Amino acid sequence: MAVQAQRKLFTVDDYYKMAEVGILAPEDRVELIHGEIIKMSPIKSFHSSMVDHLHEMLLLLLHGKAIIKGQNPIRIDDYSEPEPDLTIAKFQAHKYRHQHPRPEDVHFLIEVADTTLQKDRKIKLPLYAEAGIPEVWIVNLKNNSVEVYTNPLDGAYQELNTLKVGEVLHFESLGLELELERVFG
Repeated sequence: MAVQAQRKLFTVDDYYKMAEVGILAPEDRVELIHGEIIKMSPIKSFHSSMVDHLHEMLLLLLHGKAIIKGQNPIRIDDYSEPEPDLTIAKFQAHKYRHQHPRPEDVHFLIEVADTTLQKDRKIKLPLYAEAGIPEVWIVNLKNNSVEVYTNPLDGAYQELNTLKVGEVLHFESLGLELELERVFG
């Protein structure tokens, strides 16, 4: 007779309580996805540098149009609070002081991927699509390209456009144009 083990799924409130009482330490690199606490990969210097570079460029290009949040949580639902590398959120005067951005607050997300490419594609991308995040960019450091995922439907993005150096990223509702030479140069 087979025994079915049941897993305990954690809510975002449980997750924060674990941090408050010291079960999760401040230096623990984890995020909550579908009720499971997932370890995040260590950040290599190239990855970190690219996140900082993109953050700085987007701050200048989108000043006053959007809030750029670096490696901070977004609240998907009661069981998921991932930490994308960059969140481009709707401009709010309070700058999300009282709550993390929710899916309806997000213009687009950016994940910078080297060793995390498969996790970003297989775990985080479906989560973002299920939540209705309109657009996700995966900056692929292995081949100097940007994968642009759009049109979420039924937990999957319906369109993928892969851009390489020489091409331009667009996010029309914010009037954003970004040459890939500036990203990878």
